[in-house]
Amino acid sequence: MAHRVEVLTRVGCHLCDVAEQEVARICTELDVPWSATDVDSDAELRAEYGDQVPVIMVDGREHGFWTVEPDRLRAALTGP
Repeated sequence: MAHRVEVLTRVGCHLCDVAEQEVARICTELDVPWSATDVDSDAELRAEYGDQVPVIMVDGREHGFWTVEPDRLRAALTGP
């Protein structure tokens, strides 16, 4: 199964910048596509995740928020 990672972010969020860098590094290492989405660009995302950014989504499911756990993310991306 091909995995996909999305980082829900906010402009001006330092933790978001750090999370994007970590996700980019890990996804590049594992050849997994990833993208970033600004929660403020969508009212539903802002309402659901606005206080938790950054949020790391793996295959459309919430994987974690505020920080990236590199070992846990790698395990999610290399497992079934």
